[in-house]
Amino acid sequence: MTSGAAALLRRPEEPRATFLELFFDLVFVFALARLSQGLLEHLSWSDAFQTLVLLLALWSVWAHTAGLTDRLDPQQPLIQLLVIATMFGTLLMAAATPDAFREQGLVFAGLYVATQIGQGAGAVLLLRGHEARGAFVRPLFWSCVSAVPWIAGAVAHDTARGVLWTLAVAMEYGGLAFGFPTPRLGRARAAEFAISAPHLAERYRQLFIIALGELILVTGLAFSRGRFEPDRIAAVVVAFATTALLWRIYIHRAGGLLAEAIAAAPDPFRAVIPATYAHLLMVAGIVAIAVSDELVIEHPLGHTPPAWITVILGGPALFLAGRGMFEYTVFGRISRSRPIGVLVLAAISPAAYFLPPLLVAIAPALVLAGIAISDAARARGRPPEPPSPPG
Repeated sequence: MTSGAAALLRRPEEPRATFLELFFDLVFVFALARLSQGLLEHLSWSDAFQTLVLLLALWSVWAHTAGLTDRLDPQQPLIQLLVIATMFGTLLMAAATPDAFREQGLVFAGLYVATQIGQGAGAVLLLRGHEARGAFVRPLFWSCVSAVPWIAGAVAHDTARGVLWTLAVAMEYGGLAFGFPTPRLGRARAAEFAISAPHLAERYRQLFIIALGELILVTGLAFSRGRFEPDRIAAVVVAFATTALLWRIYIHRAGGLLAEAIAAAPDPFRAVIPATYAHLLMVAGIVAIAVSDELVIEHPLGHTPPAWITVILGGPALFLAGRGMFEYTVFGRISRSRPIGVLVLAAISPAAYFLPPLLVAIAPALVLAGIAISDAARARGRPPEPPSPPG
């Protein structure tokens, strides 16, 4: 049985992402769109927190699947079946997200638990008798533990559901942060996961591009629903420029060196964890930016409510915070322009209340443009900086 399990392992000479993994990512265009649409319909602090909890759940599914295809060969039919089943479960979960904290709570939680436990149990079953099995036993154990508050929250209501689901995601992400400590197995060792740095780095870049694709989708759909008037055209220009600047800032240096940073880290598994959290922050920022893009394109002029200001300025701030964490993961330091950009966005928020939405949206675009220009100026004439991940 060990030799059969060994045949399912991904070969080191194939570090590139496969078409199956790109196919799997397509469902996250829909998932992110549903999250941003749900937040747009119920724009409040409580709904923003609920959206974050749902994003954490969906992100966990993506991260588990990326780990699965990093260790196991996606060209194998049984692995393809696991990934496609996960994709279908994620599609149904995404469809339920706008009402997950209302009447679709049991649907969302049931699908989430079934998807996570089903994928983990399938991998453990396929690898029985092989030492790589431990890398999937650990997350499976934590998925089973977190299933209790997930299901309990689904049958509860209102605040109780929020508390229990927050506990569930805290348990899962806490388990990851502490190396998935598991009874009789202890904490995870780096050798168990056999991380392929080029593959995981490519997967994170692909998901980030998928998230930017959701911004393009929202921008185009919002603009197509109205007249081609000058103020709406200006709003589209600002939204597209912001999307392009997010791409430019992400990919600059650190975005292209994540694989080298993971490979150079003393413990590659420990290097992947902050990269996971950094990308989660950046994608959370993009979800907020998607909401703000639609609001500004639909209503470029007039009064800007405080909730709108929060997503218009808070989305780019979240992205910059995540990008700073990402930079620290690769270089062990953070460029001053990242925290300065966050502070500038916070400083202008009181004045934004007196400006129309279009002018408020221009402010973060200018901040991002300044950071992109600063990056280019700092890199001009200097040799490429090698990755230097923190020990």
